[in-house]
Amino acid sequence: MSIILTTLNARYAHTSLGLRYLAANMGELESQTQIVEFIIGGNITAMAETLLAKNPRIIGLSVYIWNIEDATKLVALLKRLAPEVSIILGGPEVSHEAEEQEIVRQADYVITGWGDVTFPALCQQLWRGETPSQKINIGEQPRLESIAMPYRFYTDEDIAHRTIYVEASRGCPFKCEFCISSLDKTAWRFDLDLFLQEMEMLYVRGARQFKFVDRTFNLNTQVSRRILQFFLDKIAAHPDDPVFAHFEVVPDHLPDALKELIAQFPAGTLQLEIGVQTFNPDVQALISRKQNNERSAENIRWLIAHSHAHLHADLIAGLPGEDLDSFARGFDRLVAVGPHEIQFGILKRLRGTPIIRHTEAFGLVFDPNPPYTILATDRIDFVTMQRLVRFARFWDMIANSGRFANTLPIILGESPFARFLTLSDWLYAKTRATHQIALARLATLVASWLTEQGMNPEDARAAIDSDYAGSAIKPHLSRKAKSEPVAPQRQAMHLTAKSPEA
Repeated sequence: MSIILTTLNARYAHTSLGLRYLAANMGELESQTQIVEFIIGGNITAMAETLLAKNPRIIGLSVYIWNIEDATKLVALLKRLAPEVSIILGGPEVSHEAEEQEIVRQADYVITGWGDVTFPALCQQLWRGETPSQKINIGEQPRLESIAMPYRFYTDEDIAHRTIYVEASRGCPFKCEFCISSLDKTAWRFDLDLFLQEMEMLYVRGARQFKFVDRTFNLNTQVSRRILQFFLDKIAAHPDDPVFAHFEVVPDHLPDALKELIAQFPAGTLQLEIGVQTFNPDVQALISRKQNNERSAENIRWLIAHSHAHLHADLIAGLPGEDLDSFARGFDRLVAVGPHEIQFGILKRLRGTPIIRHTEAFGLVFDPNPPYTILATDRIDFVTMQRLVRFARFWDMIANSGRFANTLPIILGESPFARFLTLSDWLYAKTRATHQIALARLATLVASWLTEQGMNPEDARAAIDSDYAGSAIKPHLSRKAKSEPVAPQRQAMHLTAKSPEA
């Protein structure tokens, strides 16, 4: 008999840090515990077969906004095939509003919030044949120094082929109402010496890509400097075998002590995810977000001018109180600042987040199905919101892909948002699709649109050819040189709490 820890990741490259924390803290049950990860969109019956072949007594399933639909089907199938197996749910999606969810009704037990201590304790009860007194259990939040580190549970295959997620802290001191971390009281730091020892062991085992899931990496300058220096030392010692590190930072806190180290990272070794979200101060106040916009823009410009860091900035459309003109001004401002990528996200209603308090006052209409995307507000109607959804998709394909680097400035002109929205509307009218558009066809369409906008056809063709060689429009420039480590694919923005849960 065994205890299985499982989840459905968004893609193969992703790994579940939360499951590895649970495995590391199972105590005397660790030898009976194993991790099995799947990918959403797979064969649910085959998943059930794989799990049941391991003769489980307990199955712990991490549930997130991206896997809730497949997870619900999997639990229903498991309870039909093996009703004697105890299924314990955890994760952000079932940590709030649990009673109303079908997956909770079908499962045996639920742990809300932190699972590091509560999940092993619940398993101990079940292993002894005891019946827990309640179905829904509030996760105990232990002191971080009492939590065993999870990093030994990354396998050699994980290190070779998948994203290695790490965290030097949990929680967040900010109260942005669209984010599940707004429910945290503060941020808590792991013992830095112990954490860096774990990073050293991962490095010795061959890990070269480290994605930090800390909500705000640059909160404590002294801690941030030590971590940055750790990676700089590795790069200096082995310049032909560099590491790649990804951090999420707040944009308006970049003291000189951090700039000094960030400027030392060579190209292709550092990525910063910068949460701008909105430049509208009234909207910021409404959603309890504190941000100095001038300082944020200044810091991004400094990073562009004085560092080799790859900058990935986030904006959210559909926030309460923000209309299309306001979002357009914020978008244009961010384009002018110049980050390498702009992640154009659409607001989601994450379970438990305070954003719903604005529902009536601002006419917020959310899709009742995952991922609970905003459909309309009193400032942006449904039709316009759908245009923004398509804008976001085409922006990824054209701007964030890096495949139209020379053509993009021509597309955007002096009014980036208005110009790209026009292109987005035109592309959708021509294709009636936002997915499965071949790259060659997309490039041809962009050239045609430029021509319709009044550009000389030969100049439009030359612009495209500056990015793509030959009449077949095949890329001649890769986004990153083969010698550079590829940035790990980000998990969907703000879809889950960064602190691992059962």
